[in-house]
Amino acid sequence: MEKGVRADGRSVGDLRPLYGEVGTLPRVHGSAIFARGETQALAITTLAPADEKQRFDNYAGGENEKRFILHYNFPPFSVGETGRMGGINRREIGHGSLAERSIEPVIPDEADFPYAIRVSSEVMESNGSTSMASVCAGTMALLDAGVPLIRPVGGISVGLVTEFDGDHLKRYTTLTDIIGSEDHFGDMDFKLCGTREGITGFQLDLKLPGISHEIMFEAVAEAKAARTKVLDVMNGVLAAPRTE
Repeated sequence: MEKGVRADGRSVGDLRPLYGEVGTLPRVHGSAIFARGETQALAITTLAPADEKQRFDNYAGGENEKRFILHYNFPPFSVGETGRMGGINRREIGHGSLAERSIEPVIPDEADFPYAIRVSSEVMESNGSTSMASVCAGTMALLDAGVPLIRPVGGISVGLVTEFDGDHLKRYTTLTDIIGSEDHFGDMDFKLCGTREGITGFQLDLKLPGISHEIMFEAVAEAKAARTKVLDVMNGVLAAPRTE
């Protein structure tokens, strides 16, 4: 807040370098890599007949089947650690759910595209906001598999650093595209996903007891501007679903 410079040298509104590619894996229906700085996700799309959709118990009511599924895997090596692989934890379930519900609104109706669809996001490297990288990589992998999405979806996170004088907020600054240390030491991780037309999903992780509308308006505006840049890069890699 003193110098307007972040831990990695960026200014408060700068995105890290963006990279995307499709067709990474030759023998799957669709695949893509999306990277933002040191955060990288490899997404794989698999199609199956519509009757192979996921079915589950619904004793409490609600839906009992799902034709679009997104799994998120976060192996220890993505943050330079060793550990067990193969199980799934609460964090992976939560991040997968956020990415899934952010892409689901643009999945075509079953009548228009009669397939069950599974996306698996494999986090190759992590330094902040892998769930948003999973949304971007997942969208590109779906297009690579020929899924006629209504519109591409991109995602970005906005952070927050505050300084208080007692209970009074003295000053603050929002941060576009936070890295891991800014997530850990900062006060907010606001993940926002959407198309060029509107928002499809969001999640707010907050360490403060509350947040003002003024700060939220600022964060949403920053996220929209950054999302436009992310969608431009994705569009430059693959602008429309493959015809085969």
